[in-house]
Amino acid sequence: MAKSKKKEGSKKGGIPAASYQFLKNYLNTPSPVGFEKSGQQVWLDYVKQYSDEQFTDPYGSAAAIINPGQNFKVVIEAHVDEISWFVNYITDSGLMYLKRNGGVDHQIAPSMRVLIHGKKGPVKGVFGWPAIHTRLSTADTKEPTPRTDNLWLDCGARSKKEVEELGIHIGAVVTYQDGFDELANDYLIARAFDNRVGGFMIAEVARLIKENNIKLPYSLYVVNAVQEEIGLRGAEMIARRIKPNVAIVTDVTHDTTTPLINKNIEGDVACGKGPSLAYAPAIHNKLLGLVEEVADKKTIDVQWRALSRSTGTDTDSFAYSNDGCPSVLISIPLRYMHTTVEMLHKSDIESTIQLMFETLKVLTPKTNLSYFE
Repeated sequence: MAKSKKKEGSKKGGIPAASYQFLKNYLNTPSPVGFEKSGQQVWLDYVKQYSDEQFTDPYGSAAAIINPGQNFKVVIEAHVDEISWFVNYITDSGLMYLKRNGGVDHQIAPSMRVLIHGKKGPVKGVFGWPAIHTRLSTADTKEPTPRTDNLWLDCGARSKKEVEELGIHIGAVVTYQDGFDELANDYLIARAFDNRVGGFMIAEVARLIKENNIKLPYSLYVVNAVQEEIGLRGAEMIARRIKPNVAIVTDVTHDTTTPLINKNIEGDVACGKGPSLAYAPAIHNKLLGLVEEVADKKTIDVQWRALSRSTGTDTDSFAYSNDGCPSVLISIPLRYMHTTVEMLHKSDIESTIQLMFETLKVLTPKTNLSYFE
């Protein structure tokens, strides 16, 4: 008996097939800090069909606007940039030493395959590391451990001249090669779920608004910011430009159920149990209460964290921008952050999209977010 073909609108675990393909393409597109254009172009090409206007700012943050021109402005936001490396020094023998571009984890680097983004296009390379036979410790010598000053790249060039002939230069940015894949039980892995999953989710919120013909009583700015990984810089710039009245930020947070994580410090959050809400000074209590109320009414499971002085996300930039912007953070649990196998659960993607979408439906310019009224 012949198998039936999938219909155009078929879904992959609750995510439409076209959206799922966008997610894969987006995750596999390098978008390093300060060089986010490629990832942003993929994102803009997708979200423009669900928005009325789009713009980019001088450093590459992008926004798609639904119902533009209203006095009241709401932002839903994620960041597009991924951690990476810079070529810092090229030896006479053609090896390259590096500097961090964002909080990249040097301990995972040995034996990793990379793309070196030079002036002539991407060049394949690897992080070299001595064979185990040559680096075993002795009574007098400890086994070496990876550090930023002893890691090097090898692209097969035999001299500095050959490296330069490939278009590689000081300041060339380096990304890991590993991409998207699927594991058992609806787990997904990718090198840059932090935070391109956020860009995917806000784009899907825009799709739901369009496909459900939702008429918002405000202008919605769907914002994908740059340079979060080096200090929330993109959000800082675009928040001053938009001057929103409310901001809903989405990012990843730590799944704390794996070994070597102290729940006494990091709290109790797990993949597959819904988005994580948090308390922190930058998070507006009344807006957080509204999100919690929506989650309760729509039976969306949520988890909780406390984040102390700062959230470490773009929420901080929006909250303290202009004259203050009521802001809330909706996070998705993630395992193995800042590695090439960042892992999350498909159901959490769906629940986070739903929570943002349903919150936008009940939010209005008349929603009382004053602490004193």
